[in-house]
Amino acid sequence: MTDRWGFIALFSLIALSVPIIGLVLSWLLRPHRPGRIKQSTYECGLETVGETWIQFKVQYYLYALIFVLFDVETVFLYPWAVAYNQLGLFALVEMMVFLLILGAGLVYAWRKGALEWV
Repeated sequence: MTDRWGFIALFSLIALSVPIIGLVLSWLLRPHRPGRIKQSTYECGLETVGETWIQFKVQYYLYALIFVLFDVETVFLYPWAVAYNQLGLFALVEMMVFLLILGAGLVYAWRKGALEWV
């Protein structure tokens, strides 16, 4: 049992150290030549025209939240699918209930018009 936790700790240490080392190295090796043009505010390479701080429709945020919801769903589905043969009928019924709840949420969002990109 201890060997498994040691392996998980080692894997977690490696998984955390690789991006941190990459970020530190890119920060150390980056060219740093600030200038008036480099420090100016831009969007898509062009200066903004008019008011920069505008309000977006809440529908865009709902669309993004629904995307994140179904993206997180795959995080729960993957381990279940990997261990499917070791799980029993109860786990299958639980996953069907989970998918039905998510499907009901999708139908609700669809009927409310949260998926319309207008």
